[in-house]
Amino acid sequence: MSENFWEKIAAQLDALESAQSADDVLRILPVVPGITDGDGMFEGSSGDRTVWDSLRKAGWVQIWAVASYYYAMRAPDGSVITYIEGDVYRGDRRG
Repeated sequence: MSENFWEKIAAQLDALESAQSADDVLRILPVVPGITDGDGMFEGSSGDRTVWDSLRKAGWVQIWAVASYYYAMRAPDGSVITYIEGDVYRGDRRG
């Protein structure tokens, strides 16, 4: 993977550290046409930093988790996202 790819991922994670709503997250992690089934997508899940860590820094709270790749978090504004293996969904998608 190119250095530019990881720079993009780092910029997304940095931006997530100030995300205050599900709308903010989905603006930072947009849909990747043909790749994602979710409302947004994080392509850097094999990196050292995580979406979970960045959102915790922004004040988000974990609602539930099955694994490090399947969880839901609540934003400071009360909105919720579910993260499933890089796909990001608006709301609680507990299976």
